[in-house]
Amino acid sequence: MSQALNVSVQTDICNSQDQDTAMSEEREQMKIVIVGHVDHGKSTLVGRLFHDTDSLPDGKFEQIQAMCKKRGMQFEWSFLMDALQAERDQEITIDTTQIWFKTEQRNYVIIDAPGHKEFLKNMISGAASSEAALLIIDANEGVKEQSKRHGYLLHLLGVNQIAVAVNKMDLVGYSQERFDEIEKEYRAYLKGINVVPQQVIPISAREGDNIANRSDSMDWYKGPTVVEALDQFKRKPESIDLPLRMPIQDVYRFDEHKRIFAGRIESGRLQVGDTLLFSPSNKTSTIASIESWPEDDAVSNAFAGQSIGVTLSEQIFVERGEIASHIEHAPILTNLFRARLFWLNDRPLEEGRRFTLKVNTSEYRVDVREIEQVVSTDDLSHNEVKTVQKNDVAEVVFKVRGLAAFDEFEKNATTGRFMLMDGYQVVGGGIISMEGFADQRVAGTHHGEAINEDIISPARRAMANGHLGGVLWFSGLYASGKSTLAFELEKRLFAKGYQVYVLDGDNLRQGLSQELGFTKQERSEHLRRVSELASNLAKAGIIVIVATISPYAEDRRRARNVVHDNFHSVYINTDLKTCKQRDQQGLYANKEIKNMTGVDDPFEEPENADLEIDNASRSIIENVDALEIYVEDNLVRPVKQGLFQTEYGAGI
Repeated sequence: MSQALNVSVQTDICNSQDQDTAMSEEREQMKIVIVGHVDHGKSTLVGRLFHDTDSLPDGKFEQIQAMCKKRGMQFEWSFLMDALQAERDQEITIDTTQIWFKTEQRNYVIIDAPGHKEFLKNMISGAASSEAALLIIDANEGVKEQSKRHGYLLHLLGVNQIAVAVNKMDLVGYSQERFDEIEKEYRAYLKGINVVPQQVIPISAREGDNIANRSDSMDWYKGPTVVEALDQFKRKPESIDLPLRMPIQDVYRFDEHKRIFAGRIESGRLQVGDTLLFSPSNKTSTIASIESWPEDDAVSNAFAGQSIGVTLSEQIFVERGEIASHIEHAPILTNLFRARLFWLNDRPLEEGRRFTLKVNTSEYRVDVREIEQVVSTDDLSHNEVKTVQKNDVAEVVFKVRGLAAFDEFEKNATTGRFMLMDGYQVVGGGIISMEGFADQRVAGTHHGEAINEDIISPARRAMANGHLGGVLWFSGLYASGKSTLAFELEKRLFAKGYQVYVLDGDNLRQGLSQELGFTKQERSEHLRRVSELASNLAKAGIIVIVATISPYAEDRRRARNVVHDNFHSVYINTDLKTCKQRDQQGLYANKEIKNMTGVDDPFEEPENADLEIDNASRSIIENVDALEIYVEDNLVRPVKQGLFQTEYGAGI
């Protein structure tokens, strides 16, 4: 069958529906998605639906039959809706196809989604905009892994109205026993994800059993047909009653005095005179006018589902991707969130990787902070692994570079659902949760003007980095292992995407303090320089690890005073005997060296160190683990839980 013929069929179907809609604009419309394992009969079912409900243009069925006969091809019901030559050649649906369909009760937009696991991203994009789903299972093959994966994905995307059609009942002799077996198995699986199918229907799409008309071959089945089951689906509650969310699609500048902020109202309503809050910039202004196209008449209000533009009484700088809302019901502002993610890429997902997160028109740079667990879509078990393979579902914590504005999925599905991009490639998608994290916005704290971009506070840097800046001051005898632990900790933290840098005492003496010796006064001056440098780096939001002997308590006290905030004294406690054994340069044994700490110059042990590391009896791995935990508790968790003040507001 040629591509031209396919496209012709598709166009005629759409045109027919357009005519019907024009004659009956008051008819209700619903979007449903049809999903199922490859070759389980989705396209055949849709083609049969068109025929059995008289939704095809007059003569179209006969025209296709004649064309197939002319070309020596066996007629297939799927020819009525498949539209791509590539599908005809490969005999699989590889793209999401939208078609219009009608019953006596309502109009439908039916989305036929690909079943092959290689094309799951297309299925996700189709299901994401659907209000209900029809899931197909082959009676002969039974419940496949892909059938479970599709059910889980529908749940993940918030599509909880599901009917299941057990197709190809003719191939199993219309066996009630086989149908009952499949129904029991699949209902049990869906129950595990808190989904209850509204109907499970035995059908034969090819023969027309229980599609629009009841089957004489399955008189044991007393439930609805497919058409009746579709008409039982309920429309979603109108999003007009949810808080206002209008992602800015573009800004049109007609002159220096007029800007139109254009976008689609995803939920809620607005009217002239409303004060809008734009997130995440936190700017506010009042609606001066509402622009709509192609109407020229002035509009005073607008509602969910409308694409409009607004002009503002105050000309503020707002870019594409901002979300307009009312101040009283603003979206979340955060740089950390938890996601239920479906991974679609061949390369496994790993902690520390960076991607582009797309929510409506917004784009954010995000890092994978933590992979908490991977969920098996087959048996719903949870595995605490740190990599996510293709087609796996995982619970992941993301860190945003800066602040992101969105909603939790359970509160607003449209602004709580995201797509993950690697370059221009879609690699995953999922839903947003703030469980365990705080909204970093204080109600009532908003800015009509942009924050002073010349002043980047430590709090703003912390939100961008996902951690506070600070200094970990490692002190201890020569050869106690300070530098070894410092550089190993740096590797760990860097792998997590943290901003971290080591200031090693020996290296600094070759540049910063190259003219200084080792008298007490010269050591004090060296440490003064190091503390000033560390303080400035910490203010820039960096985790600074200082590895220096710093033998005198007074010098360490001065360093704490210089750094002030987030100074952490870490005593690398290694006894002198062990240090001498580790001394590969033989400095302890060199009698010509004067003022050697621990030999002829004292080391004043820290009495109140924030952390003490036993680097004589414990392994390097154990000690780096302890250091990493300390950093997480003291420099990361306050940001993760919103436990610090920012100009955007305070956390909990």
